[in-house]
Amino acid sequence: MSAKPTISDVAARAGVSKGLVSLALNDKPGVASATRLRILQAVEDLGFRASHAARALSSSKTGTLGLVLARRPEMLRADPFFPPFIAGLEQVIAPIGMALMLRFVSDVREEKQAYTELANGRVDGVFVTDLRQADPRPSLLAELRLPAVSLNRPSEDSRIPAVCLDDLPGVRTALDHLIALGHRRIAHVGGPQEYLHADRRRSAWAETLSAAGLPPGSWVESDFTAAGGARATAELLDAPHPPTAILYASDLMAVSGMAEAHRRGLSVPGDLSIVGFDDAELSAHLHPPLTTVRTDAFAWGQASASAMVALLGGGVVTDVQLPSASFILRGSTAPPP
Repeated sequence: MSAKPTISDVAARAGVSKGLVSLALNDKPGVASATRLRILQAVEDLGFRASHAARALSSSKTGTLGLVLARRPEMLRADPFFPPFIAGLEQVIAPIGMALMLRFVSDVREEKQAYTELANGRVDGVFVTDLRQADPRPSLLAELRLPAVSLNRPSEDSRIPAVCLDDLPGVRTALDHLIALGHRRIAHVGGPQEYLHADRRRSAWAETLSAAGLPPGSWVESDFTAAGGARATAELLDAPHPPTAILYASDLMAVSGMAEAHRRGLSVPGDLSIVGFDDAELSAHLHPPLTTVRTDAFAWGQASASAMVALLGGGVVTDVQLPSASFILRGSTAPPP
């Protein structure tokens, strides 16, 4: 008597992976119509019958959560946000036996593929970070039926519960501080404008200057890296009327901006005031210590993980509002020269 056909036999006959066969047999999204038909035809040809045990296994929990980051892996070495955020996630999920799977992607196509693969029984849910303008991920995750928790709320309608932190009060307080010191040329080095948080910070910067009766300041879009912060600072300082103060969208860019100012023989804060964003651990130990805007990435990770655990447990999860960002005054700001 010949052996019963297996899921591997079906995959080989249809020319697909075992994962796609599992998706098709369990009527999950993520399988093209033509591919699904080819798999079902292979099932019919081979007389394959999926066992109840195999079906139960395919629908079981993995104990793993996913985080897809659209950036190069090496960028996490100096990133002031994601290491403490991930530590906050682990603080909640590790004691209950869950694990975090990191995936790095370079473009939208790879991103979609990564989420589709994760939905194929690899993770129980995902965390959605760095929300973008017209972000396609909420609708994709709904289509994949993959549970998710987002950091802040997407710009479009979404049923994904969000863990929200308002960073604008900290930004406005930082700018009010610079204005009170007497600065009138306050520039901003921002992040990529496709990100909602970068766009919001730029808007808050422009609106605060306008409300104070100041002319529009100079703005340079950068990429949250040290090299990008140095380039943006050089561009601002080379202008005919350079700023006397610069608000950066990250501490990492602010630190490199401070180094660029020192390289030119400028004093911080005597010649140039600098304000960062994130309050990275190193920022308080610089010379001078960095004035910045604090967001608690570790607490954000804890809250996001707790929301995910509740969501996977079948609970009704509503948006979570964390304390707003706060202004931290240190030694890198002073009245303009």
